[in-house]
Amino acid sequence: MNLYINSCVRADSRTDKLARAVLERLGNEYEELFLPNEGLMPLSEEMLNKRTELLANGQTDDEMFKYAHQFANADRIVISAPFWDGSFPSALKVYIENIYAVGIVSAYSPDGAPIGLCKASELIYVTTAGGKYIPDFSFDYITALCKRCFGINNTKLVFAENLDIEGYDAQALLDEAIENIDI
Repeated sequence: MNLYINSCVRADSRTDKLARAVLERLGNEYEELFLPNEGLMPLSEEMLNKRTELLANGQTDDEMFKYAHQFANADRIVISAPFWDGSFPSALKVYIENIYAVGIVSAYSPDGAPIGLCKASELIYVTTAGGKYIPDFSFDYITALCKRCFGINNTKLVFAENLDIEGYDAQALLDEAIENIDI
């Protein structure tokens, strides 16, 4: 199953349009997780204590872990995340916080290093930027998590940039990015 993690809050999101073009190129059916509608919350002390206790007791079937299981079992993952304020929407960070369950998406080696447990063959990160796209705290962060913690060694970036720069044709830039998708 392909998993589409959509963190785009705008109804007419350029990032979502680019991501849907990627999904179309993949030619497979997918399950969409629209993060703005999921009601995910940052982990509170109470939630952390519950998660710790459940994981310590091997109780990974709790509803709290449904997103972690979905992520860990996906064959391929596509994330759409507009480039906002040097990173991605906070909904995506909250999602990551909620899926990071040891024993589901990762484990630890005897020396404490993370070992990825996810079965996805690749993760495709899709973004658009009003100005120049800087991947440091968005795609690079996701790639590091995938490779170092989740066991997803193949990550790809699909992006369009400079969409809000005066004198640039945003639609033409987006169309060009769609035409040049290489997956």
